[in-house]
Amino acid sequence: MPKRSDWFFTCLAWLSGTGILLTVAILVVFLLLRGIGSINASLFFGETPWFDAITGRKPVFDGIWPAVAGTFSLVALSSLLSIPVGIASGVYLSGYAPKRLRVFLGFAIDLLSGTPSIVMGLFGFTLILFLRKTIFPEAGTCLFLASLCIALLVLPYVIRTTETSLDAVPEHLRVLGPAMGLTKSQSIRHVLLPLASRGILSGVILSIGRASEDTAVILLTGVVAQAGVPQSLWGKFEALPFRIYYLAAEHKTPLELEQAFGTALVLLTLTGVLFLTAVFVQRSAEKRWKKK
Repeated sequence: MPKRSDWFFTCLAWLSGTGILLTVAILVVFLLLRGIGSINASLFFGETPWFDAITGRKPVFDGIWPAVAGTFSLVALSSLLSIPVGIASGVYLSGYAPKRLRVFLGFAIDLLSGTPSIVMGLFGFTLILFLRKTIFPEAGTCLFLASLCIALLVLPYVIRTTETSLDAVPEHLRVLGPAMGLTKSQSIRHVLLPLASRGILSGVILSIGRASEDTAVILLTGVVAQAGVPQSLWGKFEALPFRIYYLAAEHKTPLELEQAFGTALVLLTLTGVLFLTAVFVQRSAEKRWKKK
């Protein structure tokens, strides 16, 4: 007969899972009710014809298309900077690092993961001031600086999930590579990484979600209200989180507030698309590895 403590923890687990589902459902329904009415071509492109806006023939002044392009650029660039480094660092910590160095680096990674985003933004802003006074007098806040700071912010997620996923591979599978005559690097590449890919992807998805929603970092590192579609890595840019903050804080009419909810719905959809893309890439990689 199950003990009372088993029933208690079983009920607590069910309540926790149900609570998460209810929270997500309430959030999505709330955004749909408040924002779905403002989702139209005008929200994205304002008075600019959509074809001219997408092809860059005419600027968009009162739509969120530049913010969509800026957010996508920010997430893509920060992922490009953080994911390869994060996976490589996780592999090193799991397979190569001496025990004492692993403990020290693990502490540094945990410290970095606990850094508030506003502090990371302040670091980027201070870095620009330093560069201006030393070797780059023309340096300024820009898309690349914001992406670099976001990459530093999400890097611990990728490192930790890669390290944990590799450590979780069962011992009998861990010795499979050496038993087949593979070197250590070949065993990691052809055996351990494919087995740990699902866990690694969880870290990648988490980092993408964090990169797309953070506002505090970009406030100090390059985002502005009317920058237009990003033209280069060294220019100002717009982003959906900042657009939501700006509309919600500075709205003068109920219509602008409704546009903030519509923009939040667009950001949620964009994040969902990025998640699904990451899942598709992970499953394609799994199938390719299984065929080898």
